[in-house]
Amino acid sequence: MTRSSTVTIKDVAREAEVSVATVSRALNGHGNVAEEVRKLVLATAKRLRYQPHAAARSLSSRRTQTIGVVLPDLYGEFFSELIRGIDQVARARRQHLLVSSYHGHPEEQSEALRTMRGRVDGLLVLSPYADRPGFLTENLPAALPVVLINTHLPNTAYPVLNIDNHGGAMAMVEHLVQAGHRRIAFIGGPEGNFDAGERQRGYLEAVQALSPGNAPWVLEGDFSEASGYEAGCRLLASEQRPDAVFAANDMMALGCLFALNEAGLRVPEDIALAGFDDIPLARFVHPPLTTIRIRIAELGAGAMECLLDMVQNEGESARPTMVAVPELIVRSSSTGRAPVDSS
Repeated sequence: MTRSSTVTIKDVAREAEVSVATVSRALNGHGNVAEEVRKLVLATAKRLRYQPHAAARSLSSRRTQTIGVVLPDLYGEFFSELIRGIDQVARARRQHLLVSSYHGHPEEQSEALRTMRGRVDGLLVLSPYADRPGFLTENLPAALPVVLINTHLPNTAYPVLNIDNHGGAMAMVEHLVQAGHRRIAFIGGPEGNFDAGERQRGYLEAVQALSPGNAPWVLEGDFSEASGYEAGCRLLASEQRPDAVFAANDMMALGCLFALNEAGLRVPEDIALAGFDDIPLARFVHPPLTTIRIRIAELGAGAMECLLDMVQNEGESARPTMVAVPELIVRSSSTGRAPVDSS
């Protein structure tokens, strides 16, 4: 074979001494290929410089080898970690990603969903609007495989990967109360956001149960550092300061930390501080941030694996709604002691 000649899938099969069907399955990331055979096929294709003809492959398989991802935003460590997990699985299974965000507007997300039609084999959706009647069915083809992330959608035909935000928030309040804090303020997330609502619900229930002599203290936030900073400034202007501040995500907690530091207050000696998510930055600030750990990249990877299995199985899902249990991570910002876990 000359270097200038076009290498075909038959050439790869002949060189690897396997069938054309095996080469196709290995190159497309199907699971029914032995790992040693997959490595052999991939190495042979690379050595021969084989390039699959994307258009022909799409026509023959009726697939685009592309997965759509629709998120509220692309800014911040939570979404970068989520995309990292999704992308790891996509690369391992030789898929491409088409990513869109809608910045909190339902009309923009409807448009983003409609734009994906015909371009992707399946769709990952993280949306506070998915539980609205007809929102998904009106914007997506019925046959398109879809997996939802962090969505309250009872009796849905779509698989959903959720986090126990309510339980995580209750665990955090319990930790703060056990550490001796009684007046616990809470910085909430965006209105209508499922995660934010569940975390605030957990906070309210835990304060009522564990610190009944102290009224809930809720400040508005929107998950951004700036809103955490503004909430911290409002707390500093209050006649009575809280013993502790629990922010509905780490980014707001870090913004609040900046406000407290700016005012010359010590964390946790003057005011304890805690967040939610355990973004990578949380362990590297001073003091390291107590938080609720969500394995964000693993959440994205699990959602992608579930979706690709659905695509391969013509839309059938073997996985029901799944709930990930978050983990309390105690660091110096809430106790003043050496962190229990700094990993």
